[in-house]
Amino acid sequence: VQLVESGGGLVQAGGSLRLSCAVSGVIFSINVMCWYRQAPGKQRELVAAITSGGGTDYADSVKGRFTISRDNAKNTVYLQMNSLKPEDTAVYYCKAKVTVQGDYWGQGTQVTVSS
Repeated sequence: VQLVESGGGLVQAGGSLRLSCAVSGVIFSINVMCWYRQAPGKQRELVAAITSGGGTDYADSVKGRFTISRDNAKNTVYLQMNSLKPEDTAVYYCKAKVTVQGDYWGQGTQVTVSS
């Protein structure tokens, strides 16, 4: 199973970015897809999660600004990030919980928000 993230970059505060994570090599179904982030010197934290049925959950710090979505046919998860703040700067990681096969992580994509 491989996860390939894209869409990170440098943006000014108040701007938007859209992250994508494409999952390949899945034999069974993907139960939950998540986005985590890790800022320098901090622990990795859960940003958003979405179930196969479309249920979502968000960290309090991103509620109302970020939206997670998925395309089950393409095994792809997205993170639309609006009203970005400098404190959103981090490496963003995608995680997939795959039935039977286990949990898998992407390589991470850097998001930098300048003030």
